[in-house]
Amino acid sequence: MPYEILVGLQVTDDQQYQQYREGMMPILTSYGGAFQYDFKVSEVLKPATNCAINRVFTINFPDKSVMDNFFEDPHYLTIKQQYFEKSVGEMNIIAGYNKEP
Repeated sequence: MPYEILVGLQVTDDQQYQQYREGMMPILTSYGGAFQYDFKVSEVLKPATNCAINRVFTINFPDKSVMDNFFEDPHYLTIKQQYFEKSVGEMNIIAGYNKEP
Protein backbone atom coordinates (compact mmCIF):
# COMPACT_ATOMS: atom_id res chain seq x y z
CA MET A 1 0.00 0.00 0.00
CA PRO A 2 1.37 3.48 -0.82
CA TYR A 3 3.04 5.18 2.12
CA GLU A 4 3.44 8.90 2.72
CA ILE A 5 5.29 11.03 5.26
CA LEU A 6 4.57 14.63 6.20
CA VAL A 7 7.81 16.46 7.06
CA GLY A 8 8.56 19.82 8.63
CA LEU A 9 12.05 21.34 8.32
CA GLN A 10 13.91 24.42 9.35
CA VAL A 11 15.93 25.14 6.20
CA THR A 12 18.85 27.41 7.09
CA ASP A 13 20.55 27.58 3.66
CA ASP A 14 18.21 27.59 0.65
CA GLN A 15 21.01 27.19 -1.90
CA GLN A 16 22.53 24.12 -0.21
CA TYR A 17 19.07 22.66 0.34
CA GLN A 18 18.28 23.07 -3.37
CA GLN A 19 21.50 21.19 -4.20
CA TYR A 20 20.36 18.44 -1.83
CA ARG A 21 17.00 18.22 -3.60
CA GLU A 22 18.63 18.13 -7.03
CA GLY A 23 21.11 15.44 -5.94
CA MET A 24 18.58 13.19 -4.22
CA MET A 25 15.78 13.46 -6.78
CA PRO A 26 17.13 10.83 -9.23
CA ILE A 27 17.60 8.42 -6.31
CA LEU A 28 14.09 9.13 -4.99
CA THR A 29 12.62 8.58 -8.45
CA SER A 30 14.48 5.27 -8.84
CA TYR A 31 12.65 4.04 -5.71
CA GLY A 32 9.27 5.15 -7.09
CA GLY A 33 9.13 8.04 -4.63
CA ALA A 34 7.87 11.54 -5.30
CA PHE A 35 7.09 14.83 -3.60
CA GLN A 36 3.37 15.57 -3.66
CA TYR A 37 3.16 18.85 -1.75
CA ASP A 38 5.93 21.31 -0.92
CA PHE A 39 5.42 24.56 0.99
CA LYS A 40 7.60 27.35 2.31
CA VAL A 41 5.91 28.63 5.45
CA SER A 42 6.51 31.88 7.30
CA GLU A 43 4.60 31.30 10.51
CA VAL A 44 3.72 28.24 12.59
CA LEU A 45 0.66 29.00 14.68
CA LYS A 46 0.60 25.89 16.86
CA PRO A 47 3.74 23.77 17.04
CA ALA A 48 3.57 20.32 18.61
CA THR A 49 7.30 20.47 19.38
CA ASN A 50 9.96 23.15 19.79
CA CYS A 51 11.19 22.38 16.26
CA ALA A 52 11.32 25.52 14.12
CA ILE A 53 9.64 24.94 10.74
CA ASN A 54 9.83 26.96 7.55
CA ARG A 55 9.35 24.15 5.00
CA VAL A 56 6.61 21.49 4.91
CA PHE A 57 6.22 18.72 2.35
CA THR A 58 4.96 15.21 1.72
CA ILE A 59 6.94 12.37 0.14
CA ASN A 60 5.16 9.32 -1.25
CA PHE A 61 6.56 5.82 -1.75
CA PRO A 62 5.09 2.59 -3.14
CA ASP A 63 5.15 1.19 0.43
CA LYS A 64 6.88 1.67 3.77
CA SER A 65 9.65 -0.86 3.11
CA VAL A 66 10.61 0.99 -0.09
CA MET A 67 10.79 4.22 1.92
CA ASP A 68 13.04 2.57 4.50
CA ASN A 69 15.31 1.25 1.73
CA PHE A 70 15.51 4.70 0.14
CA PHE A 71 16.58 6.38 3.40
CA GLU A 72 19.25 3.67 3.90
CA ASP A 73 20.59 3.85 0.32
CA PRO A 74 24.36 4.61 0.38
CA HIS A 75 24.10 7.08 -2.52
CA TYR A 76 21.28 8.92 -0.77
CA LEU A 77 23.25 9.02 2.50
CA THR A 78 26.21 10.59 0.67
CA ILE A 79 24.01 13.35 -0.78
CA LYS A 80 22.35 13.83 2.61
CA GLN A 81 25.70 14.26 4.35
CA GLN A 82 27.04 16.56 1.65
CA TYR A 83 24.05 18.96 1.44
CA PHE A 84 21.17 18.21 3.81
CA GLU A 85 23.15 18.25 7.03
CA LYS A 86 24.66 21.64 6.11
CA SER A 87 21.36 23.23 5.09
CA VAL A 88 18.79 22.02 7.62
CA GLY A 89 18.79 23.07 11.25
CA GLU A 90 15.90 20.91 12.44
CA MET A 91 13.72 18.13 11.05
CA ASN A 92 10.41 16.81 12.28
CA ILE A 93 8.50 13.88 10.80
CA ILE A 94 5.00 15.16 11.54
CA ALA A 95 3.22 12.01 10.36
CA GLY A 96 3.64 8.78 8.42
CA TYR A 97 0.65 6.90 7.07
CA ASN A 98 -0.65 4.44 4.52
CA LYS A 99 -2.31 6.26 1.65
CA GLU A 100 -5.16 4.87 -0.36
CA PRO A 101 -4.12 4.31 -3.99
